[in-house]
Amino acid sequence: MHQELKHAGNAVLLRGAALWLLIALILAWCMVGVNFDLKLLKVIFSGKPARLLQAHLDLLIMSALIFGFYAAKVTLPWHVRWAMVVGAFTNSSLFLLMAIFPVLDKSEPDQSIFSAVFLVYTFASLVTTSYGFGKGAVIVLRSTFKARSSQD
Repeated sequence: MHQELKHAGNAVLLRGAALWLLIALILAWCMVGVNFDLKLLKVIFSGKPARLLQAHLDLLIMSALIFGFYAAKVTLPWHVRWAMVVGAFTNSSLFLLMAIFPVLDKSEPDQSIFSAVFLVYTFASLVTTSYGFGKGAVIVLRSTFKARSSQD
């Protein structure tokens, strides 16, 4: 039987975290394939293998953070929830893109339009992720003082 759960309006957090966890699992299998020298995967992930590992780990960390915010059961505004979910993916995808396109993995990117778009994407991701998790942390922290004053 389907039982409706109370999500404090945060169901998007569960959906996002579950999706990013599934992608992290897929990337784990991709790393196994790369380590076993599967040609197709080596062609797809032609960059540094460490970047694939970073993408995998970042998705796991971001999923855990989102699950943690969900578990706090503090209602977050829609824009904070979406910034967390979108930022978690875009932040992790930076490593994934470097694993797929090694030209992006340089300390000084070339002057191509592709590198310029990647730089804009990087900064947009950092701002989105920082806003979502930063604002979420402030809201959760503030909720502890409200709860504490009502319990004292």
